Amino acid sequence: MQNLKGRFAAVLPAGGLGKRMGGNIPKQLMVLGGKPVYRYSLETFLEMDEIAEVVMAVPADWKDHFEKEFSHPKLKIVVGGAERWQSVENGVNALTSNAEYVLVHDVARPFVSKEIILDVCETLISKGSCLVAKPAVDTIKIAKDGRVETTIDRNTVWMAQTPQAASIALLKKLYGRIAAEPLNFTPTDEASILEYFGERVYIVKGNTANDKLTTPEDFEIFANRAK
Repeated sequence: MQNLKGRFAAVLPAGGLGKRMGGNIPKQLMVLGGKPVYRYSLETFLEMDEIAEVVMAVPADWKDHFEKEFSHPKLKIVVGGAERWQSVENGVNALTSNAEYVLVHDVARPFVSKEIILDVCETLISKGSCLVAKPAVDTIKIAKDGRVETTIDRNTVWMAQTPQAASIALLKKLYGRIAAEPLNFTPTDEASILEYFGERVYIVKGNTANDKLTTPEDFEIFANRAK
């Protein structure tokens, strides 16, 4: 295995306010199993020698709170953007280490494993840009106006997760192209930006443990995992 130490950085977008969760604080600050949601994935990345630095993009009004609540030599906290992809861009532009690649991970996926992160790192080096995804297990229907139009072969369907990863230089180049000619759609993840510009994106197999915390019902399920 190649020496992976310090070759990667991580950007953790935590700028969303989690409106589907409800409550008066961002969902990433809600306490899950005795500590805030964001701490789980953040600590996982900070513990890994492969990760040279971590930038977390947070809501402007909460930046002071995050800085006071948690600090680490490898961590930098920046203000997020209006959209998720802009928060990631702010994070990528704030990187200062000699890392070649960046892994973007949603803090609302608290239980990402070190094994998945290492799989992403190795895929980046051996193949190129990639994302974690899990295969669809249910039959997939395309519907319109409440009526089924067609059925998709579920063997071709993957449910996107994070980390999503690419070389830092490539992402910066694509952000430059977007600045020169704005997109006509709002990207929901890094893979969609890479795909738009014709870049190949490989899949790293994820799992249910890496699912996203979105609703109050999810919170109850995740609380049991945190025990």
